[in-house]
Amino acid sequence: MNPYQPVIDSLKSQGIHSILTQFCDIHGVAKGKLVPLDNLKEWVEQGAGFAGPSIWGTGLPRFGARSEYYGRVNLGSLQALPFMPGVARAVCDGFAGGEPLETCSRQMLQSVLQRIRDRGWTLWVGIEPEFFLLRRGADGHWQVADGQDQLDKPSYDLKAIHRNAGFLEDMRSTLVQLGFELQQIDHEDACGQYEINYRFDDALAAADRYMLFKMTAHAVAQKHGMVFSSMPKPLAMAPGSGLHFHLSITDAQGKAIFTDVRGAGGLSAQGQQFAAGLLHHADALSALCAPTVNSYKRLASSSSASGTTWSPVWKAWGDNNRTCVVRTVAGRIEWRLPDPSCNVYAAIAATLAAGVDGIDRNLQVPAPCDEDLYERRASGKDMPPRLPRNLEEAITSLEADKALRALVGEAFCQQFIQLKRAEWDAYSQHVSDWELGRYADAF
Repeated sequence: MNPYQPVIDSLKSQGIHSILTQFCDIHGVAKGKLVPLDNLKEWVEQGAGFAGPSIWGTGLPRFGARSEYYGRVNLGSLQALPFMPGVARAVCDGFAGGEPLETCSRQMLQSVLQRIRDRGWTLWVGIEPEFFLLRRGADGHWQVADGQDQLDKPSYDLKAIHRNAGFLEDMRSTLVQLGFELQQIDHEDACGQYEINYRFDDALAAADRYMLFKMTAHAVAQKHGMVFSSMPKPLAMAPGSGLHFHLSITDAQGKAIFTDVRGAGGLSAQGQQFAAGLLHHADALSALCAPTVNSYKRLASSSSASGTTWSPVWKAWGDNNRTCVVRTVAGRIEWRLPDPSCNVYAAIAATLAAGVDGIDRNLQVPAPCDEDLYERRASGKDMPPRLPRNLEEAITSLEADKALRALVGEAFCQQFIQLKRAEWDAYSQHVSDWELGRYADAF
């Protein structure tokens, strides 16, 4: 008897006929194919096959036993997709030659997580997705989808929520069907920008859930004639989108090891060491948490049309201080560096590796910051060190941080650095409208 027949029968009773075998490429983009439900045994035990070199960042050759990328279905992840009738999505791990693929970011995260599982620890991650709703104008240029969304300070704008109630309600109902425990939906601080918050989970489940969130948002936005955008900063004079990670670790007894109400910022000694690890490796982490040219338009101490910017430019930490890259709140750590263009598996893996390195090496944090760093800069005071100013600086920092690369996964990092170097070179060779306007007839 087929051991998977009960699962097949259960899914068929829901009208499911196909499986979307979904994996994640090195850029954090969902990829996959549709396969027949009846062949579930093959997809779980061998995997759905893909041409390895056709996927960004696998590092696989064009021929031989390791030229095929196999996405092996995680049986417990099978879930009917409300926006694709008859289809169930399955999260897949990358394999090649019958072995886990080192350049698969989900496999990499599991490897990093195993090191803390061996200590009896569990990493919990709450992810805050911010995003823009865009469309192409008649001139071909991207613009905010809601043409009436034009307030100077649009945070919590209820009129925009009313105008876009159709999209937001579709998102709410679809996410609930998919098992998300929603916490809030709000209009963020830029025109066309929203945030949808949902309950935290263990690190691997949180990463899988964020990928499902993005798939859902793309489908629902398209249905409403809009584009869901994870571009960090599509509007020059407005705040950008972050993907903040709320981090906590519990031990084998379920005790939160970061929390100590008597400690600075409400953190225990281990919590402070974890924060110190994040600050110590922050430059290299920038490459994996803010991995695009556009990411550094967000990570800039520029002014905002709304009069407010939350950009975490400086390597500092503080209790409920949103001007720092590490914010402590209620005995947990908010890591404010990541943006939604990241590969969420790689970003969580690198963040965890850096933090645990801080614990293992007993790294010490500087004094917590108890002032607005933007006001401090305006007053002319000395500032904490700042994060890299562009993708090239971040990639160079990752290349130089051999310790972090070894902890995260050298094979993945090599592929990532190679691709991001090429991205930076392509950007550097591009002649922009700004350059033409400034220089074409200036000399």
